[in-house]
Amino acid sequence: MPNHLVWAILATICCCLPTGIVAIIFAAQVDGKAASGDYDGARKASDNAKLWSWISLGLGLFGGLAYAGLVMLGAIADAGNY
Repeated sequence: MPNHLVWAILATICCCLPTGIVAIIFAAQVDGKAASGDYDGARKASDNAKLWSWISLGLGLFGGLAYAGLVMLGAIADAGNY
């Protein structure tokens, strides 16, 4: 089963640090649990890593769009002052 570690790291670096760290923690647990025979726990950790990676991506996109919107509103407001 996939550990989603690459996606978790990319989401941490590019999108949202706190939720990306949670994704990395779950992704790091997958291989160890699978090696010890805890396949159900490994599947849950894999699913959680994937979920938190998507949450991190969503928060990063939302934050980026909100920032761009605020910059545009500021530019519009500033243009009215000339």
